[in-house]
Amino acid sequence: MVAKTFFGFEEVLAKELQLLGAANVQEGTRMVSFKGDKGFMYKANLALRTALKILKPIKTFAVYNEGNLYKGVQSIDWSEYISPNQTFVIDATVFSDNFNNSQFVSLKAKDAIVDQFRNKTGARPSIDKDYPDLRINIHLQKDLCTVSLDTSGASLHHRGYRTATNIAPINEVLAAGMLLMSGWDGRTDFIDPMCGSGTVLIEAAMIACNIPANINRKEFAFEKWNDWDAELFDKVQESLLKKIREFHYSIKGYDKAPSAVLKALDNAKNANLDDYIEINTGNFFDTQKETDGPLHMVFNPPYGERLDINLERFYREIGDTLKQGYPGTEAWFITGNVEALKYVGLRPSRKIKLFNGKLESRFVKYELYEGSKKGKYINKEE
Repeated sequence: MVAKTFFGFEEVLAKELQLLGAANVQEGTRMVSFKGDKGFMYKANLALRTALKILKPIKTFAVYNEGNLYKGVQSIDWSEYISPNQTFVIDATVFSDNFNNSQFVSLKAKDAIVDQFRNKTGARPSIDKDYPDLRINIHLQKDLCTVSLDTSGASLHHRGYRTATNIAPINEVLAAGMLLMSGWDGRTDFIDPMCGSGTVLIEAAMIACNIPANINRKEFAFEKWNDWDAELFDKVQESLLKKIREFHYSIKGYDKAPSAVLKALDNAKNANLDDYIEINTGNFFDTQKETDGPLHMVFNPPYGERLDINLERFYREIGDTLKQGYPGTEAWFITGNVEALKYVGLRPSRKIKLFNGKLESRFVKYELYEGSKKGKYINKEE
C-alpha cells in the first residue's frame, strides 16, 4: 500500500506506520509505501495522523502513448472490484512528458473500464464524482503508470469533528504533523495562543490521549468494496480504542476573536474532547505562562496572506511575549512569511521547510529557558 502525505512529513508518517505494525516501510516523496493485510488497511485509515490517503496499487505497467494506457487499464479484470450497476470515479496525477493533461488520462482510463464491461455484459458502470462506489487512482510518473484503489475516499484530513471553521483554518493533517514533529507526546502542559477554530488543540488532545485520528469520521471508501468486512473493521476499531490513555496535564487555547473561540469550542465538543481542552478569548500579547514546569506551545500565527496585519510589529510582539512571559517553554510556530521571522528577535533552534497549502512555509522552534540559561540562548538574531 501507499500512504500519501504532505512534503516534509515522510519521516513522521514512516514512524507512525512502524509503530502501528506495518511491514516493509519505505519513504518516498510525499508518500510512504508499506505492506499490510486488509485489517491493517482499516487500521491505517483509522489511526494514521499524517496520512492524506491510503492507496492500494493493483497494477503497474509501462506507458508511452494513449494506446498503452488504454490497454494497460483494460488488462485489469474490473469485475473483481465493481459491477455494471455501480459507480466509479478516477483521480489522475501526471508527471510525464508523454501526457500533459490529467483529465485526458482519466477519460482514457474511464473508456477502457467502461468498454470492458460493455463488451462482456452489455451494461456499464457510470461515473459519480461525489459518492462513487469505487475511487480509482492513476499515477503516471515518466513512462510508468500505477493504477491503485483509493481505500480512503475523501482526504483523511476530513476527520469528522470540524463543522465550524475560521478564516485560514489549518489542515488537520498539517496540524498533526507539526505536533508530532515538535515532539509533542502529552507529557507536559500544552498551549495554542492563537487557536482559531481549534484544530491544533484537538489534534494535540488526540495525540495526548492516543485517540485514533479518524475515529469521528463518517465513512471510508473501502466500506463500499465487494470484500468489505464489517466484523473485522469493528474488531480493529475496538483494539485501537482499548489503547486510549488518560492525560494528566492541561491543554489550553485562546484567540482574540470571540467568534473563533465559539467555533473552537464547538469543534472540541464534536470531537468529544471538550473535557480535555480549555478555550478562552484572549490576546496572546497580554498573557504570560500560567503553569509551573515545562510548557509545550504550537501555533499558526497569521502571515498577512489573508489577514491584514502589520507584520513587523506583530512578529516583534510574538518574540517579546515569548521572552518576557514564557520561561521554560518550547515554542513552535509555522509561518508562510520567512522574512517576518527576523522581527521575532530570537534565534530559532530549528527551522523546517513545510507547505501550508501551496505556500512554502517554515516551522520554527524557540527554546525559552528558565533562569540563568536565559541570557545564553536568547540572543538577538544576528
